[in-house]
Amino acid sequence: MEAGNVNQGDYFVIKAKENGVQVIGLTRGQDTKFHHTEKLDKGEVMIAQFTAHTSAVKIRGKAVVMTKHGVVDTEE
Repeated sequence: MEAGNVNQGDYFVIKAKENGVQVIGLTRGQDTKFHHTEKLDKGEVMIAQFTAHTSAVKIRGKAVVMTKHGVVDTEE
């Protein structure tokens, strides 16, 4: 799949349930690498989107992740 054909536009929401939740963006392509990190405090919300450069997101800490596919609580 070429980068130009990547389905973009799917947003997801991350809501921190504690201070210091880390949101780590991972690159798309042959070698997956960390390319961006954010730190959220309790109650903070981040709205993000998968792009031609971001293929995955890793979340460390207690948070709720909301997508069009459903809601995931990292404590479950």
